Amino acid sequence: MARSVGGSLGLLKDREFAALAGTAFARSQAYSTILIALALYADQFGTTGFVEGLFGTAFAVVQLLIVLPLGRKVDTGNAKHYLLAGLVVNVAVFIGFTQVQNSTHVVLMRMVQGLGASLLWITGSTVVGEISPDDSSGRWLGAYNQVAAFSSLAGDVIGGYLLYAYQTYVVYMALSAVTIAAFLLVWRYLRENPGGRKDPEEATGTETLRALLDRPMIRSLVFFRLAFSVGKMAVIIFLPIFAHKQFGINAFAIGWILAGGKLTKTVAQGYMGDLTDRLGSKHWFVAVGAALYGIGTALIPLALYFEGVVTPIEFSAFGKTQALGGAFFALFAAYGVLGVADSIRLPASMALFVEEGERFDSVASSMSLRSISWKIGQVAGPALVGTIKDVVSTTAAFLTAAAFIIVATGIFLVTYYLTSRVESPRPVTSD
Repeated sequence: MARSVGGSLGLLKDREFAALAGTAFARSQAYSTILIALALYADQFGTTGFVEGLFGTAFAVVQLLIVLPLGRKVDTGNAKHYLLAGLVVNVAVFIGFTQVQNSTHVVLMRMVQGLGASLLWITGSTVVGEISPDDSSGRWLGAYNQVAAFSSLAGDVIGGYLLYAYQTYVVYMALSAVTIAAFLLVWRYLRENPGGRKDPEEATGTETLRALLDRPMIRSLVFFRLAFSVGKMAVIIFLPIFAHKQFGINAFAIGWILAGGKLTKTVAQGYMGDLTDRLGSKHWFVAVGAALYGIGTALIPLALYFEGVVTPIEFSAFGKTQALGGAFFALFAAYGVLGVADSIRLPASMALFVEEGERFDSVASSMSLRSISWKIGQVAGPALVGTIKDVVSTTAAFLTAAAFIIVATGIFLVTYYLTSRVESPRPVTSD
């Protein structure tokens, strides 16, 4: 098992961590590349805001249905098999996307993508939490997310370039190659049955979930993520579509907008994981990161103001020219703020769920609660914000998303302090 030397990325010297990081890399690169592709599909098929919202809702609906039974299966079964299955499903998704001919096909493929992403995300995060040292879960999870953030950045830049310069089948062939490589790493290096420590006869899944929901920290985190996800998923789905349909920004340039936030997230997240382990008070890391995310979301509509104010810079590549004006730079700056916000929030949030799950030897069920609370908002959020975009305006849609995030942050802090009176907080173990 890797030691705390060489920084967070030094964990890649551990073959099991490297195999798990490979699944995060494949998953995140695919997710980011397809988000840019969705902007192109929205333009190609002339979609409304509501249909664009369904691109996000369809992805989340399947995850909402699968997350709880999957968490139970990972707790009691062989997590390695679920990781391998998730990678196979993702390859099938890439093949399917080469055949889409209308927006309905896109929605259907997003549903299958949601299945594959759930298999990889819940299982991978759970296994990392299970095999990490007791006093270093924040570091391991931070480093795991750091790899995912770097991969997401690569998906933005390389995926955006491929979508800009080549036919879509080339993009999906490249994603398939990365996913197959991750499959081989898991098959070769990850131990058999890395999770599955819970005896299925000890408790039913319902009993485990009820026990977890009796924990004050779990309840406050679940309520927070439900409201926060409405705002964040609206940003994830609609920002690339906004950039492409409103300002004509091409896929390569959209990739660079998204890469600005991913770069700050990649650089800072491992450090923030270490910091949460050292300082404790993880609820404040969650709240500060969330509030900053709300501010960054509210900055997105400023692109409408800055377009035409800033002198455009012409960008030429691969025989094509793109004028990058004020909208590009405003969106780049706003997404950079969002990256910093996520790097503060994510390691602390994941570590809190892992710590609470370990009390019942049921980390996967805890992570399932974390995911399902997100999925409820993710199902409703994109369709709701897309409808506001159609009926009112794009500015109103993004400001609504920002409002959900700020309100969620306030609810989290109030709920945390009210529930902490019922039960004393767990002492923080310093490392």
